[in-house]
Amino acid sequence: MVEQPLPISMDRCNLLQVKLFIMVESFKFHYGHVIVFCCCLIMGVIIGLVMSCAGIFYKPVSTELGVSAGNFGLYMTFIYVFSFLMLSVAGKMMDKYSARWLLTLCAAVVGLVFLGMSRFTLVWHFYLSGAIIGIALAFLLYLSYPILINRWFKEKVGFYIGLCSAASGIGGVIFNPLGGYLLKSFGWRNTYLIFGIIILLLVTPMLGLLLRNFPPDKGLKPFGEAKEEDIKPDFGMDYTKAIKTPMFYALIAFAFLMIAVSTLNLFLATYVTSVGYTIEQSALVASAIMLGVTIGKVALGWINDKNAFAGVLTSVGMGVLGFIFLLMGHTGMLLMTIGGFCFGWAYAGVTVETALLVRSVFGTKDYAQIFSNISIALALGGAVMAGSWGYLSDILDFKLILTSGIIFLITAGIIGFYALRVSQK
Repeated sequence: MVEQPLPISMDRCNLLQVKLFIMVESFKFHYGHVIVFCCCLIMGVIIGLVMSCAGIFYKPVSTELGVSAGNFGLYMTFIYVFSFLMLSVAGKMMDKYSARWLLTLCAAVVGLVFLGMSRFTLVWHFYLSGAIIGIALAFLLYLSYPILINRWFKEKVGFYIGLCSAASGIGGVIFNPLGGYLLKSFGWRNTYLIFGIIILLLVTPMLGLLLRNFPPDKGLKPFGEAKEEDIKPDFGMDYTKAIKTPMFYALIAFAFLMIAVSTLNLFLATYVTSVGYTIEQSALVASAIMLGVTIGKVALGWINDKNAFAGVLTSVGMGVLGFIFLLMGHTGMLLMTIGGFCFGWAYAGVTVETALLVRSVFGTKDYAQIFSNISIALALGGAVMAGSWGYLSDILDFKLILTSGIIFLITAGIIGFYALRVSQK
């Protein structure tokens, strides 16, 4: 007699159905992913062209205008300063007005300014353009993806913030060699013109067509709120209460220290050549840094989704390890390259870790206003420390400067742990 298989119990059938339903739901398209695409466009194309490709213009533009590269490069300081001045207002505007049209308008402004830069003849013209771009970047660089991702997602927030932020590094990898080719073939004026056209024809229309402010605009709930009973109101602290807490000022200090460390990237190529390596080898270290930045942003976002304390520890710990390897790098190129890669993770923590720490400590209720005020430290720190490290490198040994980076990171880590611990209590 052939033995008949036992029937599958109803409980087991129900369990399989539930698992199948969860799998199907997880693969269903959600419009939040279009928002991620738009944020990646902003970071990859606009920020990639404006910030990551800025350095390739220094020599040709300053030579034609008859000024030093340092004097021409001051327009970047104007970008940081005017972002700093605009951020507090920008946070309120993102809450009050349509983020869709604010970001579309800012993209159009940056594209038009690039067209204008292709015709500039005096260095102060670039300073004026830096001021205008700085105002636009308060929205595009500092607020766009942290605010929109927090609106559209209730799970995997860290991963998507890291992914959007990483797009700026990918944009730098793509547009730097393209910009180099265009500069050599067509000159800096036509290169600015082409970059402006890319922003105006590729990014600006896409933002206007695809961006939406909130999930209800598309008749949706945020990604991660699959059921009606799952919907919870935004959690967290009121803005007026948050600015009176020690955690608020602690996170301002955290942001300042992290951006101060990241601006050391501007001088690491000089450090590499100062210990006896070639320009080509310094470029290899720079590539390792950008690889670390790109991987680090996505990884830190994923880690923060699991545990905010682990996110701070990873960002700070990898940065400290990177500086140690860089200090030992004179003994071998492998150590120098590994050091650059690890440093890239601390660089990644500037945007990713700051944005997610604010969310972990203060919640989502008044996130836009709180984060925009804390982001002031990023803009101000970039403006102050980019020049300060340059002056210090003229009078101090690079080893002391890199050691200062270690001290800054450890201090930032302690502050981050403190803010998280107090917020939990």
